Amino acid sequence: MEQKNIVATLYLKNGKAVKSFKDHTEIDNVYDLCQIYNDSGIDKIIIFDLSDDDTEHEKNINTIKNINRNLEIKVCAGGNIQRIEDVKKLMYAGCLQVILNGSKLSSIELAAEASTRFGKDRILVSVSNVDFLYKYHSSLEESIHELLVLDMDIMDAIENITTVPYVVKLPEYNYEQIVEMLKRSTIRGIAGDFINDITTDIMKFKSMLSLEGIKMDNFAPDLKWSDLKKNSDGMVPVIVQDYRTDEVLMLAYMNEEAFDTTIHIGKMTYYSRSRQELWTKGLTSGHIQYVKALTADCDYDTILAKVSQVGAACHTGNRSCFFNNIVKKEYVEKNPQKVLEEVYSIIKDRKENPKDGSYTNYIIDMGSDKILQKLGEECTEIIIAAKNPNADEIKYEISDFMYHLMILMIDKGITWEDIAGELAQR
Repeated sequence: MEQKNIVATLYLKNGKAVKSFKDHTEIDNVYDLCQIYNDSGIDKIIIFDLSDDDTEHEKNINTIKNINRNLEIKVCAGGNIQRIEDVKKLMYAGCLQVILNGSKLSSIELAAEASTRFGKDRILVSVSNVDFLYKYHSSLEESIHELLVLDMDIMDAIENITTVPYVVKLPEYNYEQIVEMLKRSTIRGIAGDFINDITTDIMKFKSMLSLEGIKMDNFAPDLKWSDLKKNSDGMVPVIVQDYRTDEVLMLAYMNEEAFDTTIHIGKMTYYSRSRQELWTKGLTSGHIQYVKALTADCDYDTILAKVSQVGAACHTGNRSCFFNNIVKKEYVEKNPQKVLEEVYSIIKDRKENPKDGSYTNYIIDMGSDKILQKLGEECTEIIIAAKNPNADEIKYEISDFMYHLMILMIDKGITWEDIAGELAQR
């Protein structure tokens, strides 16, 4: 059986998240909402741009771009798409897929053009009736990767017309009905308001579906609790790190119930030795730790947890529990990621807080043409250096180029996260 998807839907109006197609009441902060979807087990987010004009459309595209900067899950977006240029804008905003409106006559031609240019796997179409499918069923499979069915009552009719897989939007939560639906071979996933609700425990829901024999993207541990070596209290210590920065956040302990609960719900759960009870981190404070990875050490007696930390890990309000210095020796940072981020932040600070005599400020003040000129010069110098046998010269010229490249990035509002995200999609 093919893996099934749990799909969240998000509606944008004036760059803000709103309740639905028709109800434009603003809800949660759109970036916080997407981060929760990203961490809680949602497989894909479909974003609908509800803009009324080009100005609002551009604002929504900018919001989508900012959303994609920090997400690992697949994002699909649609709305106000009139031409291939609109499809391209959403692709450039970081969307892996674009969804076209099946009620528009131009959609099938646009789908064909877009699938030829960007690949069929990146094109979806939303449908609320079977008219579109009846009319274009012969060409659907050539141009469309997936359908979003907005009315579950037309599911049988769709399956009689085409074999294109689909995600169906459900009007309400009905567990037995969901299980029955997801066992259909043509259904690729489900969407609905209950999935959009951040109080829904998505990982627990997916674990329940897995027990029904439905293939889901959830945690299937390679090691069992019995494989681990316990301490004298029958527990295993857990070192917790931020999955993006590798910052060590805290140390806690698990018993078997905490271990099983963590895997079942996808949130770090521990056993409190002082209170003698199970506790899911953030259940009362909101400072949840969403599981990204659990790894045992070489002796199987310690767990390293990589997490997405909401808020502070420490009960004192500090991000990390480790903030009391004992000794510290100065050293030159050589971690490539940290070095690039530090240089980037220094250049950004120079732009925001100019300093007399600063070469960086001189280049920034001269404008984009000067920055591009310097980049061209540095690029040429790399080529010249590469013709010589001295590797140190190439290293020097590449460093110069990277420095000027970061000035350009800051001038254009591009971050290292943007670049990493783009490279990760290739």
